Amino acid sequence: MVNSPGPGAGPHGGWGMALLRWMTARPARWHLRLGLRLAGAGLLAATGTIHLDLYLTGYRSIPTIGWLFLLQVMAVYSVAAGVLASSSRLLAAAGAGLALATLAAYLRAVWAGLFGVTEIRTSAGIAAGVIEVAAFAALATLAATPAAPGRQAGPAAPRSALLARLQAGTPGAGWAVGGMSILALAVFGMTMARAAGPPPASTSGVNTATIGGLQTATIGGATVLTNARGFTLYWFTPDTPTRSSCYRTCAGYWPPVTGTPSAGPGIPGTLGTIKRSDGTMQVTYNGHPLYTYVGDTAPGQAFGNNLNLNGGLWHEATSAG
Repeated sequence: MVNSPGPGAGPHGGWGMALLRWMTARPARWHLRLGLRLAGAGLLAATGTIHLDLYLTGYRSIPTIGWLFLLQVMAVYSVAAGVLASSSRLLAAAGAGLALATLAAYLRAVWAGLFGVTEIRTSAGIAAGVIEVAAFAALATLAATPAAPGRQAGPAAPRSALLARLQAGTPGAGWAVGGMSILALAVFGMTMARAAGPPPASTSGVNTATIGGLQTATIGGATVLTNARGFTLYWFTPDTPTRSSCYRTCAGYWPPVTGTPSAGPGIPGTLGTIKRSDGTMQVTYNGHPLYTYVGDTAPGQAFGNNLNLNGGLWHEATSAG
């Protein structure tokens, strides 16, 4: 009769059982804090990755906003690494505050604009916002959860009553973190429901109407083309005289000008149209498909000029072509 091997036999049974005994011997609070550290650091790094992608694909060309994106990326990566390497509740609190501040900046840009840029509802923005709320919840909970007994460094007895209270944790902190997380998620959801999203390809967008006659305006010493409502028109370097390269998210930031092309008196150049992928006709000027920019919120603005966004450079359309 052959005896079956015991649970500790085999190449991995011994250390596997030892690991299991070590883990079960740890207090439950230690496991909770470890899970919060891993989750919080990972979520914080994820927000940095999203912002890094946005920075590299165009936001670096936006004055002020570009530098803020780069600073956010460096800050969240640094804090995330610190949270992973240390059980410091102070670092966890800093990460929670950073996640909440990033979310607040995005909501401000959607509601009223930030440094001249008004954001719209995009899939990247929604994903980043949800992750930021989750990162705040995990890191704030970590900051509010005291370490397991015997895990504190230094002398066993606190030096002061205040330090003792901090080490013991704040009563009701968990409820406060949960309430703030729910509130942040609710405000974010309401903002996204209210925000303008990428317009359907069959419409001309927020700042355009059926063109009804091109006009000109002098902006920064240049004579630029505008639509009938006075908003600056732009052209995109990757486009060709017969094809637009701006769809989906790009078209949300740069609504294509559609309608029947006509120009006011005294405007040189050749007007035409191209057919977009959905069948709508986009107006062209001297072979350039025309767009407006959601960052321009009033006539006379040209914030989109010379931006490198959505895969290429954008230029204001001038009467000289």
